[in-house]
Amino acid sequence: MTATSSMTAAAKARENAGRFDPSRVPDTDTGHLWRSFLTAARLGWLMEANWTDPVLFFIYSVAKPLASTFILVFMLEVIGGAAGRDFRGFVVLGSALWAFVISGMSGLAQSILEDRERYRMLKYLYVSPSDFIVVLLGRGVARIGVGAMGALITLIVGIVVLGIRFDIGAVDWPLLVVVMIGGLASIVAFGIVMAAVCMQTRQEAWSYPEAAAGALFLVVGAVFPLSVLPAAAQVLGLLNPLTWWLGGARQALFPGGQTSIGGPGSVFAEVFGHDRPTSGEIVVALLLTGALVTLASSLIFRVSDRRAKEQGLIDRTTGT
Repeated sequence: MTATSSMTAAAKARENAGRFDPSRVPDTDTGHLWRSFLTAARLGWLMEANWTDPVLFFIYSVAKPLASTFILVFMLEVIGGAAGRDFRGFVVLGSALWAFVISGMSGLAQSILEDRERYRMLKYLYVSPSDFIVVLLGRGVARIGVGAMGALITLIVGIVVLGIRFDIGAVDWPLLVVVMIGGLASIVAFGIVMAAVCMQTRQEAWSYPEAAAGALFLVVGAVFPLSVLPAAAQVLGLLNPLTWWLGGARQALFPGGQTSIGGPGSVFAEVFGHDRPTSGEIVVALLLTGALVTLASSLIFRVSDRRAKEQGLIDRTTGT
């Protein structure tokens, strides 16, 4: 019986030798995922900074959002005059927050393109013990951190230099925390969608994230209220979580100020019967639309990931 049992065990061992056993992979716990995320975030930060001097990188990172804001403010000054000055806070805050969208959508997508086209490392990331989506999220969060720096500096310059009236004591902090968490989660979801798209496209996809962000810029009330758009465009905006994120951040930081969602004659006013959304309506709408976008992004990424493996797109470069 002992000899027979030994022979059976040896046969089973030979049979399973070529099979993958997840339990044999070390550190497949939550701690390992967290370490993978932090390592990927640090690597993404170093790559974004191009291993340059931190001060020089900081100046470079905030120059673009600041320049964009000053251009919009100058246009308001020339076109709107005194009336345009009352609109400065609306424009500056929208421009500052939009830095999160640009960096979040481009961070995840360009991580795919850089690792596949430039560094030729994407296939090695796939076969590493770390979960690929965790590594991708870590790389993307690093670029969102760069966008956060630009957003903060832009807002400070708007208050100090441009004279935007801001009362820190009037800030609705609970609303601000909730909408920022929900908004950043939605931005990451949009970034995952762009990463899935770039997995299927050629090297020319470098410009796709900014093009997609530019299209969203028109319908989410970033620098002008939705009420100035046609009704169909307003409906698209109301279905987008970024609209409620921007509207909630404005309502939290500048209570009683210009709203980007409602207004007389807007679709929101016609549907809900009042001109501007309440804090509760903003939170509920943000959570619902954000959950839908997150679910859709997860499904799209899984389909794209499976197709990329089947078609051999992971280790195929498209540059010439």
